[in-house]
Amino acid sequence: MNTTAQNARICIIAITRHGAAQAATLAHDLPRADICTAAKFAPAFAGLPHAVRAYEGALRDEMAGLFAHYDQLVFFVSLGAVVRLMAPHLRSKDEDPGVTVIDDAGQFVIPVLSGHVGGANAMSERIADLIGATAVITTASDVGKTIPVDILGRHLGWRVEAPKINITRVSAHVVNGEAIALVQEAGSTRWWTRPTPLPSHIERLTAFSQVRPEHHQAVLWITDAPIAPAVWDAWAERLVVYRPPRGQTTDAVSA
Repeated sequence: MNTTAQNARICIIAITRHGAAQAATLAHDLPRADICTAAKFAPAFAGLPHAVRAYEGALRDEMAGLFAHYDQLVFFVSLGAVVRLMAPHLRSKDEDPGVTVIDDAGQFVIPVLSGHVGGANAMSERIADLIGATAVITTASDVGKTIPVDILGRHLGWRVEAPKINITRVSAHVVNGEAIALVQEAGSTRWWTRPTPLPSHIERLTAFSQVRPEHHQAVLWITDAPIAPAVWDAWAERLVVYRPPRGQTTDAVSA
């Protein structure tokens, strides 16, 4: 799903009395979230302004609707149960919602599905800050504090232009610490949002002509110029192009 955090459709799901109590506490900090819970635990949400789906029967019967109608699903349900519940509904990382699981003690927040594109990593870190828990992030680019190739510039409205295999291959080069050329010829320069410095193996350039094929293993190219087929061929699966909105300037801010 490609939805900004501000507009994300969030649902908090709980299936036990303790989970419902935790969900009600979290809901205070997520005022735009909906609630899905077993009907017998619905009283835990009395007085809250949130929409509550109090279901009868089994949670598995609710999963298709949850996957279809929400961008972020936050479960106060065991990790193993969530994996089994969502398995029949998985399609692709471009379509699946972000799925996050919170353990019963409220100590760990785990992004399970669509960490990057679906925003589960960011949601997990947000929830962890709200409830004083630890976010368990396993995505290599996040753990390594490096560039997330698949969503670079998304908060600025950038569009990724590359075959999926290119994104996969270039992501591997990035997380493995190989020499990367990052060429920026257009768009805002505010794409690096981490508090840490850009990793030293990523070299910032201002023109594609500065790329050194004998040195750089892959190229991230931020441009509004057309890309000749010969360039795609020459770089095979090692080139990813980003298209900022037309006219975006370096003082652009996050959406």
